[in-house]
Amino acid sequence: MDRIVIKGAREHNLKNINLEIPRDKLVVISGKSGSGKSSLAFDTIFAEGQRRYVESLSAYARQFLGRMDKPDLDYIEGLSPAISIEQKTTHKNPRSTVGTITEIYDYLRLLFARIGTAHCPTCGIEIKEQSVDQIIDTVHEYPEGSRIIILAPVVKGRKGLHQKVFDDARKSGFARVRVDGEILSLDDEIELEKNKKHSIEIVIDRLKVSSETRKRLAESVETALEITDGKVIAVKKGENEDEETFFSEKNSCPHCGFSMPELQPRLFSFNNPYGACPDCSGLGMTMEFDRDLIMPDKSLSFNKGGIAPYNPDANWHRSWFEGLAKHYGFSLDTPLDELPDSIIDVLFDGSDDKIDILYENREGTGRFEYNSNYKGIIHDLKRRYRESSSDGVKDWLEKYMVKQNCRSCNGKRLREESLAVKIDDKNIHQMTSYSVKDAVEFFKGLELDPTKKHISEQIMKEIRERLSFLQSVGLEYLSLDREAATLSGGEAQRIRLATQIGSSLVGVLYILDEPTIGLHQRDNQRLIDTLKHLRDLGNTLIVVEHDEQTLRTADYIVDMGPGAGIHGGTVTAEGPVEKILSDPNSLTGRYLSGDIFIESNRERREGNGEKIIIHGAREHNLKNLTVEFPLGKMIVITGVSGSGKSTLLSDLLYPMLHNSTNRSRMRVGECDAVEGTGNIDKVISIDQSAIGRTPRSNPATYVGLFTPIRELFASLPESKARGYKAGRFSFNVKGGRCEQCQGAGTQKIEMHFLPDVYVTCDVCKGKRFNRETLDVRYKGKNIYEVLEMSVEEASDFFAAIPAIKRKVDTLMSVGLGYINLGQSAITLSGGEAQRVKLSLELSKRSTGKTFYIIDEPTTGLHFADVKLLLEVLQELVDKGNTICMIEHNLDVIKQADHIIDLGPEGGDKGGTLICTGTPEEVAENSESYTGYYLKTELTRGLKQ
Repeated sequence: MDRIVIKGAREHNLKNINLEIPRDKLVVISGKSGSGKSSLAFDTIFAEGQRRYVESLSAYARQFLGRMDKPDLDYIEGLSPAISIEQKTTHKNPRSTVGTITEIYDYLRLLFARIGTAHCPTCGIEIKEQSVDQIIDTVHEYPEGSRIIILAPVVKGRKGLHQKVFDDARKSGFARVRVDGEILSLDDEIELEKNKKHSIEIVIDRLKVSSETRKRLAESVETALEITDGKVIAVKKGENEDEETFFSEKNSCPHCGFSMPELQPRLFSFNNPYGACPDCSGLGMTMEFDRDLIMPDKSLSFNKGGIAPYNPDANWHRSWFEGLAKHYGFSLDTPLDELPDSIIDVLFDGSDDKIDILYENREGTGRFEYNSNYKGIIHDLKRRYRESSSDGVKDWLEKYMVKQNCRSCNGKRLREESLAVKIDDKNIHQMTSYSVKDAVEFFKGLELDPTKKHISEQIMKEIRERLSFLQSVGLEYLSLDREAATLSGGEAQRIRLATQIGSSLVGVLYILDEPTIGLHQRDNQRLIDTLKHLRDLGNTLIVVEHDEQTLRTADYIVDMGPGAGIHGGTVTAEGPVEKILSDPNSLTGRYLSGDIFIESNRERREGNGEKIIIHGAREHNLKNLTVEFPLGKMIVITGVSGSGKSTLLSDLLYPMLHNSTNRSRMRVGECDAVEGTGNIDKVISIDQSAIGRTPRSNPATYVGLFTPIRELFASLPESKARGYKAGRFSFNVKGGRCEQCQGAGTQKIEMHFLPDVYVTCDVCKGKRFNRETLDVRYKGKNIYEVLEMSVEEASDFFAAIPAIKRKVDTLMSVGLGYINLGQSAITLSGGEAQRVKLSLELSKRSTGKTFYIIDEPTTGLHFADVKLLLEVLQELVDKGNTICMIEHNLDVIKQADHIIDLGPEGGDKGGTLICTGTPEEVAENSESYTGYYLKTELTRGLKQ
């Protein structure tokens, strides 16, 4: 069968659609936000494909995969096993890295265990493990006639007289020993200095190398190995200088005796106690108490609360500090910034001096005097943190802690033995610190001896393939040790895509959600080539996408619409690109054909004349940049993936402004200085993180819309007659909610060895409130029915209530008219969550001096939605505010007042300032990739 046939699809807002999608093709589903794209691709096609696959498994296997509901449709055929690759990243574990989730790190561990060369972490010399025969063969290969001495090392760098060692050697029949390099006779009385370190070797034999002495040599070596538990020294006498070689049956250092454990893959795993750094348990970071957080305002004295974790009125705390002040001669009324550094050091790190303490017991029945050494604030807080069993106390103490590189491993996660194993003079941490591109080059140029090459051949093949897959999806700038939690949604999705390419499956249905997110136009083509490669293997790809380049490459387009929510859910056009371009019903086609376009704003704002300047930015890959951010303008930071955009905006600019305007202590990336922060009075970051972590969170509660709605219901005559207050209409507190499900609308049924099942509450039937609360109605609707309204419906419904209408209209203005007021936050995409946050800011009164930081606001937006969003953003800037955002969408870039273009490449080859200025100025810069693509776009987007 060459088609996927769908009939009567009604999931969510889909309006009983019938559709045929060709198999083994690259199919793009497009349309406005809320038009039903995800409902068709993920909630219908993927859900049914996955459900049918699970149904084919045994009952035993199904219990581990969960219960899957059948989508609302009449008929579907032509489905293959389906794999969904969505934006949402699930790797929030700090132990997950790019290397671990791509399995490259697993192969690296195996590689180091099989062909790694062990070195002593102290001396740095190579440690070799040799068998008895190997040792004998090596010594016997010395030139014919060489005079050699076989020594058994019994003492290495230890103090003492060591008379027992000499006595035991005499009893065993040996005649000589070498003591600190000098050969002495055991017949003589040997006296050593007791407090000096000595090295002692028993002389086993002295002989010349020849074929006749091989048997004697073998016996001597075996005797030495037996006496020393596997160690022997062979000294070849020379005319001017002796040549000494240490041999060991075990992995141990000849100088310091360091013993290397057996090389196994687990030795190189930071997720295994066998290989992880014992101090940080393989995390590379530790939580440490920070002086600046403990003393947030150093102008205060101890008595004024200058040391935040300690109450100056608490008797126990006060007694210690009074004792210290008396002993060292300072006052507890002196501001902390006026105390000498030596006193501050004593306060925090403790003292060996005995401090006289006068302490009143808790009952107040007497005072006790005693003396003790003071261990310091840091020691005391660590003890309290370690001994406390209260999560609340631990959370409180963590306010005074910061994450720091582990002092033992310096952030390398592994124990010293693991890091002492090397390949081509590189340990496993050094290899994982490479970017994907550099790792490819390293393995391409790695030369091994024939034996190691043969052993590692299959492992190297797997590593090289996986690295090339990451390159093919535009992620060559990522380092293998990059934490998965720091990846953007687009990066995480492309990593998953790369692993799917590596699996080389055929006949699979892949469903992707905007894989081009976070990609510069220059990198798009490589991703598209990857998708085409997957298709050419014999797979079907269904991609929810708005990117113009991807749309023009598709074999088949399904355009959803015509509007969003109840106005969407139908197929407005379908077919090859050429057909979509000529179809007047297709909104996507009209944008692609140029019939509709987003204008290029030729009149650039002058700004207010003020600016914020970052000097000497060196965080991550930024190369000592000085960057100006002119205020009162719409600023867009551009550049290829990995060029340093997020570092500049999120790691430097935002924490600087947040610390300045809110007196906070966020960590600021490395730079020399920042000036001009006094020119703004507020900074707001609008990212794509969820607006809540529980199903109870929803847009109405987030934007503050639910409060006036509850107050409205509480003001109704029926509510007043019954004595209902606003809290009666909240599903988060007792009173008006259904107590059977505690306002959740569903109940979790634990199935023990089977997966938990969620069922609709049989008391409230999913309505979350009790009957009495639902009896109260406004314009015929109760509180539950109001929450089930779309934003668009609510705009008309609450037209007469200004406090509600204003907040609803801000949600409308950012293109969210299709979502429900009470829709669960966990069902919103990253782009939708970001626009909910934007609407909250729009509903606030603007001071005209606010600095907005936005990360890729066009995520998940159709051309028509981008146009709407731009109107909202321009309105914010027109009020005198500043917007600074990271963006790859050319429709947004061409409307900027000021562009900051970073590059030229990603990773180590990025981090430089290519150019700044208006879109027209950037378009003329021959070194700017952004400028190259912008030049064509500016011409197309001119006002007509």
